[in-house]
Amino acid sequence: MSRILVSMWTTLDGLVAGPNDEMGWLRGDAQMMAYEQSFVDAAETLMLGRKTFGDFAGYWPVAARDTAPKVGVEEMQRNYARRVDAMKKIAVSASGDVAEWDYTRVLSRIEAEEIGRLKDEAEGDIVIYGSLSVIDALSALGLIDEYHMLVHPIVLGEGKPMFDKSRPLSLALASVEPFDTGVVLMKYRKG
Repeated sequence: MSRILVSMWTTLDGLVAGPNDEMGWLRGDAQMMAYEQSFVDAAETLMLGRKTFGDFAGYWPVAARDTAPKVGVEEMQRNYARRVDAMKKIAVSASGDVAEWDYTRVLSRIEAEEIGRLKDEAEGDIVIYGSLSVIDALSALGLIDEYHMLVHPIVLGEGKPMFDKSRPLSLALASVEPFDTGVVLMKYRKG
């Protein structure tokens, strides 16, 4: 059975974006890109909500086909783009109105039985980025196996929280890895 893994870039105060979706506080570098590459390399399927899916579909396939010479982090990003573009994808959308992208299946809603079937059928892990409503629905059903939190050394004070604060969530720390930028990768499993 595959696992469902979430990778989320967050602030010290648990926010994933500023009040107007600002993300200028991110501290990406080669070390974090290497983590992201290993994350998708070990997975089979990418699951995203409609909005995040549209953002990804509008950027990563184009980046994957870019043939201009690249070095360093830019080459790492292109390799990441190629991997993400080749993965199986699940777009969660109540309307069914999702961007075009190869290898995509659309789910109209999160249901425990359907997600259980997906996990049973998959040969590798299912990974999620962004997609707060998808994460919230899966979390409420206890279906997320691991949270990979890339915690950035900044406090925004207000913005979009990662977790629904009306529902407690108990997690167990699996590992901690500090990066040179001050970002800390903390992996948590269901508690």
